[in-house]
Amino acid sequence: MDVIELLTKQHREMEQLFDRYDTTSSDEEKLRLFARVADELTVHITTEEQIFYPAVKARRTEDILLESLEEHLSLKRLLADLITLDPSEQTFEPKFKVLKEQAEHHHEEEEEHLFPKVKRILDVAQLESLGTEIAASQSELKARATPREMVITQTGAAAPLE
Repeated sequence: MDVIELLTKQHREMEQLFDRYDTTSSDEEKLRLFARVADELTVHITTEEQIFYPAVKARRTEDILLESLEEHLSLKRLLADLITLDPSEQTFEPKFKVLKEQAEHHHEEEEEHLFPKVKRILDVAQLESLGTEIAASQSELKARATPREMVITQTGAAAPLE
């Protein structure tokens, strides 16, 4: 699958999970959905940082990539805070709402600014190859019991743009 199609599809799936969280009243279901959102977002962010961003780094994308890495850092910090909070704590719901808003903003930025540039930089074969590589890496990350716990140690600074 084309990497842009894959990442965009994942954006929509995460947004649907956020919406499902907002519409459920069951604390048990909210906890399950939070865990899923946290795992999916962690896996998505990790593969963007380790595979996608380095592959598309170019003069015309570097400014967008640096901003995206700072947005990832903000998302990681929110996730790390949420992981340590009990869902019954007063700050959990507002913090989750901010996570949702920031994730949606980040998706919009990538889709409107980064992805169109990437489509001009890479040919179809490169887009397909990147999609395959990211999908394989994500499968490996998802095989871990709780990928979300990776972000706890990644909140000091934005990932480097290599």
